[in-house]
Amino acid sequence: MDVSSRVLSELASREAALDAQIEAAREEARREVEAAEAQAARILQDAQAQVQAMQAQHDQSLAAETARIREDARRQAEEGAQLTRERAGGRVQQAAEYILRAVLP
Repeated sequence: MDVSSRVLSELASREAALDAQIEAAREEARREVEAAEAQAARILQDAQAQVQAMQAQHDQSLAAETARIREDARRQAEEGAQLTRERAGGRVQQAAEYILRAVLP
């Protein structure tokens, strides 16, 4: 019985060592999962910050382009209006001369 007690004691000791190793592995895995989750959260936060910066830059570019287009349209409208006024002014002058020639001998 002495041998069987020793064998049982040895098995119990090995089982305890294996349990300790399993628990240490679980703890290490838990720490690694926590570290990975923290890293993922940092990556997500960085990505969100980049998206916000890109959105702000896009909004700024869009506003600048819109202002440029509006200014071009305003300038073209002013040029068109000026050209129309010049043409109309010339036509009024021609009409007045025509009327005066027709009325006055």
